[in-house]
Amino acid sequence: MSKQLIEQKINKGEKLLAVLVDPDKVTLDIEAPAWQLVTRHAPDLFLVGGSLLVRGNVHETVLWLKKHFSLPVWLFPGNYLHLTPAADALLLLSLLSGRNPEFLIGQHVVAAPIIRQMQLPAIPTAYLLIEGHASTTVAYISNTQPIPGNKIDIAVATAMAAELLGFQMLYLEAGSGANLPVPTEMISAVRQAVQLPLIVGGGIRSAEILREIYQAGASIAVIGTAWEENPSIIEAMITTKNKFNAAL
Repeated sequence: MSKQLIEQKINKGEKLLAVLVDPDKVTLDIEAPAWQLVTRHAPDLFLVGGSLLVRGNVHETVLWLKKHFSLPVWLFPGNYLHLTPAADALLLLSLLSGRNPEFLIGQHVVAAPIIRQMQLPAIPTAYLLIEGHASTTVAYISNTQPIPGNKIDIAVATAMAAELLGFQMLYLEAGSGANLPVPTEMISAVRQAVQLPLIVGGGIRSAEILREIYQAGASIAVIGTAWEENPSIIEAMITTKNKFNAAL
């Protein structure tokens, strides 16, 4: 049901905020200041996952989030090992900006029987890695070259291909820890070219950047590193999001 609720909000034009929870980087302690801030200034949903998990456990993280928060929890997997039936939905990512078959279809073939067995609602999502002027884990692990930030025509054509191929969502990603977010000019051009719900993440380090991302046409903005490094930023982010939605 969480998938339908999120889709309904997007269809009404609401701007949403997701917090990316990397099991390798967070401490699951509800009394910790970061989680107390999230309790008071709740996002619309959690994404759980990362390009590389060494110590963290996706299943335990999802169960913990669902125990302490009444929010949708979606998977943002780096590979087929990052799956759990405890999640509300799965962003089934296909890295369309790259040419590595492992992340275009290879992982999906391995994951498909598992997803079916788990009865996990899957959202086919076209994943476009955009240059963020920093080395990112996703670029290294996936062995793919990001789309340059000034090559808007490539991003637009790839987004069009995603829509024609039947993907249900589009994710523009500058990468975890990116120095710069996805350019607003690129977001705007993609927004005008396709009707798919548009997720934008990476490099969103301030409420001002978030406002620009929303203005450019993002449906869902994702914050991760900024929240990990400065948990109090969640209040300003939620305030910015609410101002947009109050104007609807």
